[in-house]
Amino acid sequence: MSDQLGTIEELPQDYRAAMTEAGVAPLWPMMRNVLPHDAPNPVTRSGHWSFQAVRPLLMRAGELTPVEKAERRVLVLSDPGRGTGAMQATSSIYLGLQLLLPGESAPAHKHTPSAARIIVEGTGGYTVVDGEKLPMQDGDLVLTPGGDWHDHGHDGDTPVIWLDALDLPLFVYLEGSYAIEGELQAQRNRPDASEVEYRAAGLAPSRKLTSQVRRYPMMRYPWTQTEAALRQMAKYGEGEVAELDYINPETGQDVLPTMGFTAMMLAAGQSEAPPLRSASAAFHVVKGRGTSLVNGQEIAWAPKDTFTAPVFADITHRAEEESFLVRIHDRPLQDKLGYYEERAK
Repeated sequence: MSDQLGTIEELPQDYRAAMTEAGVAPLWPMMRNVLPHDAPNPVTRSGHWSFQAVRPLLMRAGELTPVEKAERRVLVLSDPGRGTGAMQATSSIYLGLQLLLPGESAPAHKHTPSAARIIVEGTGGYTVVDGEKLPMQDGDLVLTPGGDWHDHGHDGDTPVIWLDALDLPLFVYLEGSYAIEGELQAQRNRPDASEVEYRAAGLAPSRKLTSQVRRYPMMRYPWTQTEAALRQMAKYGEGEVAELDYINPETGQDVLPTMGFTAMMLAAGQSEAPPLRSASAAFHVVKGRGTSLVNGQEIAWAPKDTFTAPVFADITHRAEEESFLVRIHDRPLQDKLGYYEERAK
């Protein structure tokens, strides 16, 4: 197969004009742009968002724009490869930091993209999903799947900040992204499912003959339980980095159709060099400090920071102190499309 394909400039001007008039174009000058040899050529570039740098801007947004005029008061984390303002942190993942001040509420809506929130700071915030009130504590993962009504509220006395992760770029590309607004939901007078039905791993409510399991039975994954599980895994892991996938407790599948979430623990001084993955990823630092080398770019991360890696990125993590991260990735989407891949370095 030739590496040197014909160019548009090699074609006669009258032929090029005739193609333009007919609304067609030759494939061969563009083929390597969409089908490069051996591996993709991503637009995405690794980004790093220091929480200490972004937090003052987010708090200023709280002073400048009331939530009623914002609906969702968010600062978008834009992929450096696409430029500031891009609604993508990677090709398929949208990220934003959202602020809710004491006494505020964000109106109810539902939308076609699926979303998850990792709680970054503050107490007293909550999300209501289809009537289930989900308290927000540091590190918790809270789901708002596509098509489910959800709203946010705050009955504490300090600001609450969380990281939004959505498969929004996919739905925008498909021209299927939209939202429907509604009234604040009535809240059920009971704890959420993570505190009742799905309190312990390996246990689920008894199956009755006529019972039907919800598609998303568990909407909140408390960080306290995740950290405890990681510590226990690391204790008996023979030096390996402890990693746990967030899953649907009824099916064992990823928590959302197109996005996966993996919690990681690195001991002080521990390093990890994962294989080259076809999935893009974002890493959120729940606790700890360290450095990551992403395609030769060194990122020094601190608590509550977020950084990204494009597809097939060469990544090495090293923790300066005991560290916990959550990796957000699009492997579930790639699994469904049948092309997820890992390559040795």
